[in-house]
Amino acid sequence: MSAQVVVVTGASGGIGRATAVAFARRGDKVALLARGEVGLHAAAVDVRTAGGTPLVVPVDVADAAAVETAANRVEAEFGPIDVWCNVAFTTVFAPFSQISAEEYARVTDVAYLGFVHGTMAALKRMKQRDRGVIVQTGSALAYRGIPLQSVYCGAKHAILGFTESLLTELKHEGSNVHVTMVNMPGVNTPQFDWVLNKLPKRPQPVAPIYSPEFVATSMVWAAEHPNRRAWWVGIPTVYTILGNKVAPAFLDWYLARTGVSGQQTDSDASPDDPRNLWRPADGADGRDFGAEGRFSKGAWTSDPQLWASRYHGTLAAAGAVALACVAARLGRRR
Repeated sequence: MSAQVVVVTGASGGIGRATAVAFARRGDKVALLARGEVGLHAAAVDVRTAGGTPLVVPVDVADAAAVETAANRVEAEFGPIDVWCNVAFTTVFAPFSQISAEEYARVTDVAYLGFVHGTMAALKRMKQRDRGVIVQTGSALAYRGIPLQSVYCGAKHAILGFTESLLTELKHEGSNVHVTMVNMPGVNTPQFDWVLNKLPKRPQPVAPIYSPEFVATSMVWAAEHPNRRAWWVGIPTVYTILGNKVAPAFLDWYLARTGVSGQQTDSDASPDDPRNLWRPADGADGRDFGAEGRFSKGAWTSDPQLWASRYHGTLAAAGAVALACVAARLGRRR
């Protein structure tokens, strides 16, 4: 495959950073979009080291006009965009009652409307050429809300809805532009160090935790095989999605019982912890956080469910249904 032009939002850290590097390993031209310039320039070094050609484009995806300008710059310097990956987000870890309207609006502007703005910019160009792939970074939490993450869950539910709507419109038109979604499990990213946290303890991902480099391979795979509607990354994601359909009452009970403590470490939160809601933690006065968070020890770097979903769809579905049935039986016993 010849080098492609790939845009990755949220490319300064976490899944976005790992995704940019994964595309760079193919020799692609990778446009890096994010707010934090310190993280962006470090990501550019990673992309170049991996064999790709980077382009740093500082932008806040909540600003639709700025995203459009960024897309113009990418095509002016790199050429037509082949793949657009929406990854950028921010969030607040807190009970719903402790999140202000302004904070809710800001997260929604970035974590939901940022995806809409990126999709608009990509689609405007791809439809003219009747080719291209848009990859949305989804989540198991698009199918199942959990405590302390109401604003994030709401954004991911919204992304799922608008992506499904767009997908059906493109199919109706017979378009060769594809849109797909990769639903993520808990991932070891810096978000747990820099999001706005109102909990007494520092937050952590829901276990089991996956490495960002591992899940980034699914973003590349989705771009290369866009006819698949979505990729489910990891056994926990499949369990969550199907278990919520089969045994929602059990999941309500289980998450109410374990979801609050299970998302907090033993370390006390501090007023001095970084916060990237309004300003990037990896901005001019910040530091580079990289792709990995602080939960590297024990993070999964492989998963048989992902292999099965890619190569043996029937086997994957059967295994997922079996997991959901176990959840349903457990729910009836309680």
